[in-house]
Amino acid sequence: MRQPSGGNRITYQDGGLMVPDRPIIPFIEGDGIGPDIWQATRRVVDAAVAAAYQGMRSLAWFEVLAGEKAFRETGQWLPDATLEALREYRVGIKGPLTTPVGGGIRSLNVTIRQELDLYACVRPVRYIAGVPSPMRAPEKVDMVIFRENTEDVYSGIEWPAGSPEAGKLTAFLRETLGARIGEQAGIGIKPITRFGSERLIRRAIRYALEHGRKSVTLMHKGNIMKYTEGAFRDYGYELAAREFPAQVVSEERLYRDLNGQVPEGRIVLKDRIADITFQQVLLRPSEFDVIATTNLNGDYLSDALAAQVGGIGMAPGSNISDEVAVFEATHGTAPKYAGLDMVNPSSLILSAVMLLEHIGWREAAARVDQSLRDTIAARVVTYDLARQTAGATLVKTSEFASAMIERMAH
Repeated sequence: MRQPSGGNRITYQDGGLMVPDRPIIPFIEGDGIGPDIWQATRRVVDAAVAAAYQGMRSLAWFEVLAGEKAFRETGQWLPDATLEALREYRVGIKGPLTTPVGGGIRSLNVTIRQELDLYACVRPVRYIAGVPSPMRAPEKVDMVIFRENTEDVYSGIEWPAGSPEAGKLTAFLRETLGARIGEQAGIGIKPITRFGSERLIRRAIRYALEHGRKSVTLMHKGNIMKYTEGAFRDYGYELAAREFPAQVVSEERLYRDLNGQVPEGRIVLKDRIADITFQQVLLRPSEFDVIATTNLNGDYLSDALAAQVGGIGMAPGSNISDEVAVFEATHGTAPKYAGLDMVNPSSLILSAVMLLEHIGWREAAARVDQSLRDTIAARVVTYDLARQTAGATLVKTSEFASAMIERMAH
């Protein structure tokens, strides 16, 4: 992995990114369909940057390895050099990665998040006109999910049934704490900390304030898991009262003291039980704006919401810490379509829009976003959308990118 010539590192100073005119951006091509969608995305982004800044800015792409390509070339699924490059250059993008088959090897996606402490998975879910949707009014869906990334049952603290470790822990829980656990149980631990909860909720609140959003909803299952999910909810209200007293009003106070009228410049902080949330985002999606939630809840919710606007093929995503961000396609590797130049690259393209916004290149981001919308509105689409769209023009992955680039020039 050789650093590109002519580029410069993004640095972090005084709580923000310092972005040069030619930043070095590490990318992981991805497995399966990864190369197809990455090549399309790279062409689109480079064209948008060139059009927006007339040669005054450009991106210095730097390939780093993970997944099957890394294993073939280095014998490692996730080389240390890749993690170090993402730390050093602070902003990266990746295609989908295969989870290696075999005991003891965790998801590469989860490993990247945990090794880099990318504590916030941020998933905007928004309808694009022309995309087939199962909803009668998908245009009402416009939400941003903030999913805690490092705690909960994704922490990897678990032991299989019949293992010595599970036996020891089961015995301790039964004999010392009086827990009722069956013999030969697999055991998993669900840690939720104040620190982990607060930094995620703080980022969600700041996002809502900076982007003119109206509310932040804490999604939890605290009616059952009172000391983990319930604590997440409590930590959120306590954080808002302590750090954002002049900017956030709780839903309880809103109706108790303010007659339901939100003061100018404030956002509403509310909470909903997880199972009710799944019903309400279907029946009353316009009542939700920013949602902050725990790891497993966020995994379920973000994919369910993506289905409301046409599927995860249209859903972007990012994993962010205070200093490092990795943007990614939210779908899988789809190996049977690898190399066929036929899949929809929109998830990775929209993730690249998030990357451009993250580094402050909003003009280029807007060009990509509008071009994608215009192309789909013209019914120029890949096979997944073409088979559901009357009068569609079916194009390949590379042709979809070309259609987007052509629209940027007009």
